[in-house]
Amino acid sequence: MEAIRHLAHCARCGARATDRVDSPGGPFRCAACDFTLYFNAAAAVAGIVRRDDGLAIFVRRSKDPGRGMLGMPGGFVDMGENAEEALAREVREEVGLELADVGYLGSHANRYEYAGITYHTVDLFYTARAKQPEKAAALDAVDAIEWLDPMTVPLEEIAFDSMRAALGVLRARRP
Repeated sequence: MEAIRHLAHCARCGARATDRVDSPGGPFRCAACDFTLYFNAAAAVAGIVRRDDGLAIFVRRSKDPGRGMLGMPGGFVDMGENAEEALAREVREEVGLELADVGYLGSHANRYEYAGITYHTVDLFYTARAKQPEKAAALDAVDAIEWLDPMTVPLEEIAFDSMRAALGVLRARRP
C-alpha cells in the first residue's frame, strides 16, 4: 500500500483527513489548515564493487524484499549523508569492505515493498574497487556473499528491477 493511504490525520494540525487521496504520489492536503505534505522518492545507493580479477561482490539477501535473491551491497541514504558517504557506510555494514575508485554509474527508479508499505526510491548506482577483497564477509542483513561476473550474472536472480537496469547499463558500456 502506498504510504499516503495510511495518513488519517494532518501532520501539522492533527485534523482528521477528510479527502481520500487516490494518487500514490500525493500530495496530502489538509482541509483544516491548508497544509500540503509532499511524498518524494527516498534516496538509496548500491555498488558494483569489484576485485582485481573483475568479479563483483553480490549479497544473498536475508530479509524481504527479495529474501534469498542476489543484490548489490547498498541501502538507504541517511539524513545528513551524501550518496557517496552512504555507499561507503552501507558496503562497510553489509560486507565489511572499504572502497576505492568510486565512480557514478547511473540512477533508476524503484519500488521497495516493505512491511505492507510501498516506498518509491531513486536508486543511485556506483562502480568501485574493493581495497581488501579478502576481508569480505556476510554481515548486516546478508545471508551469504558471492563473487560473480557482473557481465554474466543471471538477471532473474537479482532482487530489484533497478539493479537489473544498472547491470544492463554496465553491460552496455563494456568495450
